[in-house]
Order: sequence, then C-alpha cells, then structure tokens
Amino acid sequence: MTTPVKRMPFEEILVKKGLILDQDKDILLETSKASNQSIASILLERGTLTEDSVGQTLADQYGLPWNDLQDFRVPTPLMESIPVELMHRYEFVPMDQEDDVLTIAIAQPQNLRMIDELEHQLGHELRLVVSTKSSILKALDNSEGNSQVLTRIKAELDPVLIKENETGDEVLSVESITQDQSPVVKLVNTIILTALQKQASDIHLEPTERAVEVKFRIDGVLYLAMDPFDIGLHPSLISRIKIMSELDIAERRTPQDGRFKLRLNQRTIDFRISILPSVYGESIVIRILDKQAVSNGVQGIRLEALGYTGEDLLRFRRAITRPYGMILVTGPTGSGKTTTLYAALNEVHTAEDKIITIEDPVEYQLSGIVQIPVNEKKGLTFARGLRSILRHDPDKIMVGEIRDLETAQIAIQSALTGHLVFTTVHANNAFDVISRFVNMGIESYNVVASLSCILAQRLVRSICPSCRVPIEIHPEQCRESGIDYETVKHQTFFEGKGCNDCNGLGFKGRQAITEFLDMTDSIKEMILAGKSSSEIRVAAMAQGMTSLRQAALRKVFRGESTLKEINRVTPIEDIV
Repeated sequence: MTTPVKRMPFEEILVKKGLILDQDKDILLETSKASNQSIASILLERGTLTEDSVGQTLADQYGLPWNDLQDFRVPTPLMESIPVELMHRYEFVPMDQEDDVLTIAIAQPQNLRMIDELEHQLGHELRLVVSTKSSILKALDNSEGNSQVLTRIKAELDPVLIKENETGDEVLSVESITQDQSPVVKLVNTIILTALQKQASDIHLEPTERAVEVKFRIDGVLYLAMDPFDIGLHPSLISRIKIMSELDIAERRTPQDGRFKLRLNQRTIDFRISILPSVYGESIVIRILDKQAVSNGVQGIRLEALGYTGEDLLRFRRAITRPYGMILVTGPTGSGKTTTLYAALNEVHTAEDKIITIEDPVEYQLSGIVQIPVNEKKGLTFARGLRSILRHDPDKIMVGEIRDLETAQIAIQSALTGHLVFTTVHANNAFDVISRFVNMGIESYNVVASLSCILAQRLVRSICPSCRVPIEIHPEQCRESGIDYETVKHQTFFEGKGCNDCNGLGFKGRQAITEFLDMTDSIKEMILAGKSSSEIRVAAMAQGMTSLRQAALRKVFRGESTLKEINRVTPIEDIV
C-alpha cells in the first residue's frame, strides 16, 4: 500500500475552504490540546461542520478520493470473501478489487496503524477512498451482511446431534440446551436482526417433515426469508426462544404465549411470541413491535401520509372535527385501523382538549394524550376502563376495539352524551358494521343516532419507485380483474421488476384504500326502515361514496399499485 502523504494541517485546509475563520484556528488548536479531542470532533459537536464536510476535508488533507457511498452495496464476491465482522471492527467497506489491489472506503485515513493492520489481515495491497462512518455503516447494513453470518452459523450448527428416547421423541435436557446455547443464541439473534433489517412485521418458524422454514411478513405478505434449516435444529431454536420469553421449555403439547425485549442501537424493541403445537413440532410466530421507531413516525403523522386522497379525505376530516358522535374504522386485522385513528387524533389534538385512549395493547405512545393499556388478568377490560375514562372529564375518547355488547353500549352512550369517540370494529365493509352492532344486541336506533361515519379500509402494497417500469396489459388480465379492456387499453400500467431497495420484491411500503360511509339523514332513515345492505349501498354510491374496489383501481391507474395486488386485497366487482 502507498502510504498517504500529509499535505497540509487539517485546520489550514478548513481555513482555505472557508469552513472556519483564520482567527479561530489557534483557539481550536488550544481547545483540542486541552480536551484531548480532535478538531474535527470539536466542530462536529458544535454543529459547525457536518460529517460529510469533515470527510471531504480529510480526503483533501491526505490526497485521497471522496465517496459518499450513496446507495452503495458491497459487491457479492467481496461480501463472500471478506469477513463481515472485520468490516464492522475496522469500519471499512470493500468497493472493488483488481488483481491484488483492494479498494476500500474508510473514515479515518489518518489512522496509519489501523490501515497497516487491516492490510495485513486482508493480505492485499489497499487503495483508499474516504467516506463517513455513518455512510460506511449504512452501506454495510444495505449489503445483507447478516446473510453471510447466518450461512457460517448454519454450517457450524449442522453437525449437532439430537438424542432420541425409545419412543422416538426428542429428549430435551439442560445439558443439551447448555451445549447448544452459544451458536443457537447467534442463530436466533441473526434471524431477528435480518428481520429488522428487512423491516418485517412478523417472523414465522414453521417445522416441516425434514426442515424448519423461516418466513418474514413484509408489507402484509409472507416470504421465505432464507434457506430452510435442518429439522434437527428445531428443538434448540424452540428452547432458546422459550427461554428468552420465560416460557415452559418442557411443555410441547399446548399453545403458549410470551414476550421479550431486545435493546438495539439505543432503542428497545418488543417481541410477542405465540407457540402452537403442529404435526411436525411446535410452530412459532414472533411479532415485532418497534414502538420507538413507529412512535417517532406516528408523532405528527397526517392522513395524506397514509394514502388518503380526494373526497374521502375531505369527508373524513369533516367528520373528525365534529364536537360529538362516533368515528368508526373497520377492516380485518393488520389493515392499519389503529394507525388511522392515531393520525386522526394527531389532527384534532389541541392543548384545550383532554384525549384519553384505552387500547390492547398501547402500540404507539403519543405525547399529550393519556393512554391506558387493557389488562384483563387484573380485571381492566375495555368496558371497565371506559367507565373510568368517562369520570376523567375527557373531550375525546379512543377505544381500541369494540369486542362485546357492554363495550359497545358504553361507547355509544358516550357518543350520545357529547363525547367524540374514535373506535374500531372488525367487519368486511362499511355496511356490515350496522349488522355487527345489531347482532351484538344494540338497538338500530342507538347505532344510527351515535354514528357520525364509518370508514372501511385495506392496505395495498406500493410499487417500488426505484424499479418501477411500464408494462403492457392483456385482455385476459382485465377480464380476471373485472375491467373492460377497451376502456383501459390506452392506459399505462406499471409494476416493480425488483431491486436492492425493495429486496427484490417489486413493492416498497403500503398505502390505505378507503370506503367512507357518511351517516347522512337519508342513509339513517334507510337503516331505521330495515332496508337491505345492497339497497343502502346503492343509495350511498349515488351520494358519491367510493367503494374499496374503486379506490384500489384508482391506485392502479395512477401507477401506484398493480392489478394482482388489488385482486389480493379487494373482491372483484362487475366489469367497470
């Protein structure tokens, strides 16, 4: 390696580039000696310089090229040949290799001892490029470094033997768990870290006859995350997760639920565990709740950010600013109902209002709002908590979910007595909600009198903007999707071809599609008259309501989603 030549002191280059004044130079040098800090560290702490400007100045000082590593990923051959732990330990990124010369990006070109050690470790002559520490770490995260670790750990675990008793059942003992502890800890941690890296919401560990499949749910869809493990690893994986969740490792025939927390990068992440016995052994689902990251995203979130557009957005905003009544959001599990309610609360929250929520669980923590978690083991149910909330003089109330008659009655009574109540209920569409309440035993008059609006919603995946390409639509696809080919044949359709940004899936993120039913006087009269859901639906459509299917098709026509995706989420209606 050619040793970098120092051309000019760091502070002189800063003056030359106009980043500091000449008269400040001597003061900085004295501060640096007194505090035993580098001038760069002092200026970064003060906010005088950015990390990029420090890196560019170092590159100028040592006569080296600068690279911000924007969207950079380590080439696969280098990722496979160089240990990822070495990259993290020395904080460098391999960029290219020509013959025996390896080009790497580093943040500390002044650390000649470290560079010599690294050259010795890698066994190559090094060509240096300067970048920032945060850019290097981001590039390593983007380069699927965990996959390499996982492959090596799997190889380390494959030879582990599992003893069997006379009946063929696997014997679980403290000795076997202790023996497998270290590599299994690495394996479980790597699976979890990979899931977090890919922004998965759930991890599924499913045993089959010969293997254990690891799947991630990303944007609501399940994917095989990695090559299956040998079935011999299953008991060790299960035991490790049970120990983490403080569950009974000896119990294998009944379902168990638990939770644990991990601290990662200065934030605490919650994991909820559900274990079910299956034919080939226990199946595990791990729900990932990164409350801090989500809460930071939810704080101040607006309805537009969720995908709400057009008339539905205006009508819903009008409804949530009313002084009283019930705002009801409906949809299946995982359709974003809670996030919608939080966005609505953010929009109506003022310092003059007292807002109290009761939820199971409190998934996102919002400032300025009193949030109560349901605890059925201790007797704190939705109904009991809601009664107590009413004695705390709230202006607005959020009930996480209406599950039973008692909760429904109190929520409706609250809406009728001058409170604005936000809540959710499970139903397939806006019109099924009325039937759901009536089946619970609520008089239709009370339902109609309390309801301000019903918002049904689903989440559809958005096409990845980095790999979005136009495609040709075929008559058969239109027929299968309930679309008239002649009316859309000149329309441009899009799909994602798959790239690094979306992990090859072609989709990145999700948006809401909505069906908004405003409880107008005519709709209320039809419900009280006992009209069928189909008749009420026709009347609502005549008043301007957009169905879930129509909202989904608009996303497709705007190039935001695909026909295949909306067919997965919404039922196909008559040809439009």
